[in-house]
Amino acid sequence: MTVRLHWFLPTGGDGRTLVDRHAYGPNDARKGAGVRAPDIAYLAQIAKAAEQLGFEAVLTPTGTWCEDAWLTTAALAQHTERLKFLVAFRPGLLSPTLAAQMAATYQRVTRGRLLLNVVTGGDSAEQRRFGDHLDHDQRYERTDEFLSVVRGVWRGEPYDFDGAHYRVEGGLTALPPDPVPQLFFGGSSAAAGPVAARHADVYLTWGEPPAQVQRKIDWIRSLAEREGRTVRFGIRLHTISRDTSAEAWATADRLLDDLDAGTIAAAQAALGRSESVGQRRMLELHGGSRDRLEIHPNLWAGVGLVRGGAGTALVGSHAEVADRIEEYHALGVEHFVLSGYPHLEEAYWFGEGVIPELSARGLLDRTAAPVAGGGAPLLVSGGR
Repeated sequence: MTVRLHWFLPTGGDGRTLVDRHAYGPNDARKGAGVRAPDIAYLAQIAKAAEQLGFEAVLTPTGTWCEDAWLTTAALAQHTERLKFLVAFRPGLLSPTLAAQMAATYQRVTRGRLLLNVVTGGDSAEQRRFGDHLDHDQRYERTDEFLSVVRGVWRGEPYDFDGAHYRVEGGLTALPPDPVPQLFFGGSSAAAGPVAARHADVYLTWGEPPAQVQRKIDWIRSLAEREGRTVRFGIRLHTISRDTSAEAWATADRLLDDLDAGTIAAAQAALGRSESVGQRRMLELHGGSRDRLEIHPNLWAGVGLVRGGAGTALVGSHAEVADRIEEYHALGVEHFVLSGYPHLEEAYWFGEGVIPELSARGLLDRTAAPVAGGGAPLLVSGGR
């Protein structure tokens, strides 16, 4: 099992700070200089950099304050040659048969460059913006049915389904996707685990300390075994990698410079209203305090003081960041979905610093290493 590396597309905007870097959303009226709009020209720079540096795919988020992932990545596919797109979407906001058809079309148009990130949704207020009024556990029940229909429809022959949330008669995709997109799925609640066990190709967790990640892996693996399935594992992390450890930690400290107590308290109150168990686990890593943010060697919880979703970063020299990736990999983590502020520059710091370290340790498929002066060969592949 080699390490599989993915990057992130900031389709809500990008910048050099943890706050006021979104082009859309409540902070639009006060966004300052340095906020990078997520137009195709900028996102194409990131996508091309990721492809050249040797990343396999890029994750694109879903939600109110970002561009639509399907449309954005379909456009970016025309600016890249091999890069795959890990498209995040929310079951329940579209028909499962239509989603299966969209995925099949996407695979043909891009010649097989689609991966899917299934985001059930942990915030009822966000879901209601889209007209979805189910509660947390009901959303996971619906996701279970949704993915059953999608996989059934992909068989290429009429498929019937009669459930609590969906009734489908003769659903099919006349031309099934080839290859069938791999499904990435995350969720830390009791309701999420069985869904992951039945449907996920890759179970994706946010960047908790290794001991906690090990317990999650053991949990999902045991559930999958009961279903007669094997699930692979991935982790979602930010990165701050520099030539020296001191430079990396200085960069992390600068990201906190703009954060006063009021900003942190307001963000923590908002994040605390989320129903997501994974989000609650992120908050528990730091408790809203700026003290003791290094919660494991080179694992920094500072991002989660004000940002939802993935709240931890790998911080250190290129060798130290490679050490931590190797540590997670030893637990069974194969896919690493990474990001950093700003995403263009941090892709180069990681790609030119950490990727050679991982390659030298034999953790990367050497046929997938970047080619000097040119594009990277294809990496064979499996919200944020």
